[in-house]
Amino acid sequence: DTNVPAKSGGYSGSCEASNYWDPQPVASGGMFNPWAMTTAHKTLPFGTRLKVTNVANGKSVIVTVNDRGPYVGGRCLDLSKGAFLKIASESAGVAQVTYVQV
Repeated sequence: DTNVPAKSGGYSGSCEASNYWDPQPVASGGMFNPWAMTTAHKTLPFGTRLKVTNVANGKSVIVTVNDRGPYVGGRCLDLSKGAFLKIASESAGVAQVTYVQV
């Protein structure tokens, strides 16, 4: 359910989000699951929950920070494939998003 209120004073921002799907270890420990509702962010604490909204279509998804990245300029989130597909088409590759901590 994405009808979750933003956390007062929580993290927020806007940027271009990409997606990734390659099985690999994640920075928080364990292996990456491309179908889990997770995201990589360069600095937010592991376990932080974010509501990510695609600016173009208004679709949202709730994800948990469990990895570091992305390392491409202008991008601040690297969504798991499963999370990305909830808000954008696979062919899009990237999406302009806003995010708030929940």
